[in-house]
Amino acid sequence: MSDVVTGVTAGGTVWTPTFVKAIDPARCIGCGRCFKVCPRDVFDLVDRGDVMSEEEIDEFEDLDEDNAQVMTIAHANDCIGCSACSRVCPKSCFTHAPLAVAA
Repeated sequence: MSDVVTGVTAGGTVWTPTFVKAIDPARCIGCGRCFKVCPRDVFDLVDRGDVMSEEEIDEFEDLDEDNAQVMTIAHANDCIGCSACSRVCPKSCFTHAPLAVAA
């Protein structure tokens, strides 16, 4: 694995931040928990049809018709890698990854 960005806590513990890479719109229920907990305004609520085709929506029989909105990544470059969004998500929609150190 290549070198990745790491941080150090106030107590001196080294940790590797993982930055948001994707949100699965088929799993997202648009609850807004990630939006509320994000300290950097990374997310935005959009219509499900803006991120999924009609065919993709029809594929998932259990998608809630009343829940026509899902979260999307609006400002990925503002993510600080805290993964708070993933910890509060009731549907495990998020994909995170460490950031490679620039050469």
